[in-house]
Amino acid sequence: MSKTRGAARADLDAEARVATAEADRRRPVPAATSRREEHPAGSWLSRLRLPLILVASFMMVLDFSIVNVALPSIQRDLRLPASLDDWVVTAYAITFGGLLVLGGRAADLLGRRRLFVVGLTLFSLASLSGGMASDAVMLLVSRAVQGIGAALTLPAALSLITTGYPEGRERARALGLYGATASLGFVAGQVLGGVLVQLTTWRSVFLVNVPVGLVTVVLALGAFRATESGRLDAALRRLDLRGAILITGAVALAVFAVSEGVVLGWGSPLVIGAVAVAVAATVGFVAAEARHPEPLVRLSMFRHRGLRDGSVVALLLGLWNGGEMLVLSLYLQQDLHQSPLLAGLVIAPQGAVGFLAGIFGASIARHVGGTRRLLAITGAAAAVGFLALTQLPAHHYDAVLWAVTLVGFGTAGTSFGSIVVASDGMADADQGLVGGVINTARQVGAAVGASLLPTVAVAAGGHLGMAAVSGDRAAMAVGAVAAVLATAVAWRRHAGRPQTAVL
Repeated sequence: MSKTRGAARADLDAEARVATAEADRRRPVPAATSRREEHPAGSWLSRLRLPLILVASFMMVLDFSIVNVALPSIQRDLRLPASLDDWVVTAYAITFGGLLVLGGRAADLLGRRRLFVVGLTLFSLASLSGGMASDAVMLLVSRAVQGIGAALTLPAALSLITTGYPEGRERARALGLYGATASLGFVAGQVLGGVLVQLTTWRSVFLVNVPVGLVTVVLALGAFRATESGRLDAALRRLDLRGAILITGAVALAVFAVSEGVVLGWGSPLVIGAVAVAVAATVGFVAAEARHPEPLVRLSMFRHRGLRDGSVVALLLGLWNGGEMLVLSLYLQQDLHQSPLLAGLVIAPQGAVGFLAGIFGASIARHVGGTRRLLAITGAAAAVGFLALTQLPAHHYDAVLWAVTLVGFGTAGTSFGSIVVASDGMADADQGLVGGVINTARQVGAAVGASLLPTVAVAAGGHLGMAAVSGDRAAMAVGAVAAVLATAVAWRRHAGRPQTAVL
């Protein structure tokens, strides 16, 4: 009897395998995303794939912080009203954060190489326009278009890594470099922005992107060869435009609300209205995706525990990273009366250590027993760094150095770990969307952090940066809480469950 049951079970398994193979054979391949696109024939250009991706991601992240340093000069030169100051940053954040999910899905359907090239070209041309801006309108439109270009480029760049390298050691090393580059770019913007503004003019913080971006585009055309270009119309028809409009509107309004809440007040009718419409758009998006035959985001994807946890960790990471840089920069410049360049140099160790942590992230994960354990360790390191920053001295900054070093290690390791956890086990056809989801979570978190931490500093200290060190300390405590929560998310799945291995 046992043999008969075993034979029957074997027959059923064999039939299931045949049916699965047949379904896979018949399933249409998304346009321009064949394996040959991610693995072009061997040439010297093909060896530039990863460096080109890293250069592009560095530019996108750099643009967040490099413009902050130039804001006073921009205001004076273009005679910007005070009410438009924040919009030089916000215009970029809204289009970037709002279009990331759409950019990720478009990369899966239209081709990752195509979206990478189009997005980076758009970003570079918008940078040229921003550098040549003669008035506020031209500058703000250029910043918004820069955000659109970044939203197309980053998910495509990340999915080129996750589909171009197999799961395990090779992919982990590439993702580690990606996370390291992002961490370095965020801090490098403070230093490079100070140098450029001090030696030239504010226009150089935009124009520096143009030659780098266009050279990267030309090289990418050879390094990533598209093999299927005749199915673009069909792929465009498969895009869920209703879902794209709803999720883009929801994220953009959420970013707008948290960015303007500090300026207008959280009780402002405009801010409350933006939050209400964002919630309604989110509810409408979920309902629309559940009914659509080919949704922008398959809700079943979030049954993948790694994607859920990775998104939450990325959100918390963005919150502490976006707020910490702003508050710490103001503390160094306004409380300690340092120049923008010197303030950037004080924060620079955070980027340098973060870069090294990203490079060696895969190796560290192997030695500590898996990516989730690495996430727990790096989250804890960031929390300790923030706790040290809650003891900010009023008249010297030596103690800041080792604290930002810990935060840098924690930030880069957490960035690397969240991407690995989210992408492992996901189908190649969804990797662009995974990149869009992770980047959206981090961008929304950064927008919240950039508003929340300064708000806490003002509320606790009276005047941000005006001898109100107690307020700055309170803001760093919020960063510590975010890092502790990220550690908890990683650790809660650790005991008794398989680790995301980095082989």
